[in-house]
Amino acid sequence: MQTIAILGAPHAYDLTAPTASKATLVFIHGWLLSRSYWQPLIEQLSPDYQCLSYDLRGFGGSQPCPETPLAQVVAGYGLTDYANDLALLLEQLQLENVWLVGHSVGGSIALCAAEQLPQQVKGVICLNSGGGVYLKAEFDRFRAAGQQLVKLRPRWLGQVPWLDLLFTRASVVQTIARRWGRQRLLDFVAAQPEAALGLLLDSTTEAEVHRLPQVVARLKQPVYFIAGAQDPIMEPQYVRHLASFHPLFKGCGANVAEIANCGHMAMLEQPTAVVAQLRAILAQYDASGVAR
Repeated sequence: MQTIAILGAPHAYDLTAPTASKATLVFIHGWLLSRSYWQPLIEQLSPDYQCLSYDLRGFGGSQPCPETPLAQVVAGYGLTDYANDLALLLEQLQLENVWLVGHSVGGSIALCAAEQLPQQVKGVICLNSGGGVYLKAEFDRFRAAGQQLVKLRPRWLGQVPWLDLLFTRASVVQTIARRWGRQRLLDFVAAQPEAALGLLLDSTTEAEVHRLPQVVARLKQPVYFIAGAQDPIMEPQYVRHLASFHPLFKGCGANVAEIANCGHMAMLEQPTAVVAQLRAILAQYDASGVAR
């Protein structure tokens, strides 16, 4: 793990060695998670692609220094703020030819960053990520539940015996390995309250939900979506809805792949299938992002 300062906040990241491919895959995690969950994919992909995984500001290892007042961390916690963080991270690491791979709300951040960085970002792959449909009653319930989750997270939860077993079953089809349940529990407890609440509330406003299809429609880079067939958080119908706005694919669904027997944590539940989809997508483009 290495750390770099972005807008007054430390960012933890891992960067594998360059390869013959000129493209770098940049992995963006979802809400209350961390860069750790990309490990099963990066282990398979790093021989062929340089891979960057990092923790969003306020999550995982990207925690503010205790001596740094929050007022000195000049960025907010919305999708655009996190896209700005990513732009600065790529600049400092001198990465100019990237594909963004975003999980859940990380996919939304990737889409915003792709619009902001049309030259650097050659394409986007959204995993368990979609949206664009605002259902007020459902979003109100989701926001209320999320706010309670953020508030009720004493540090000692991470030491409760067997609690990690609940996280091996949450939002997945098949129980994941216990070490991943433990990691999910630790990341859940560790997330900075301001970041957790800010990202939740910003990304689920009616304006932000309706903005995502507009972003997808404006993107010139190819955008692909990988859905879990039994994802209880982001159902495939909402993935296909957002994907349909991209002009390159004319709404026919050619930019959507669905993985069977898979819930919301595809990179842990079906890593081999996800890697196969990523390789198939990347093989269609040369190093500059142009279709072969």
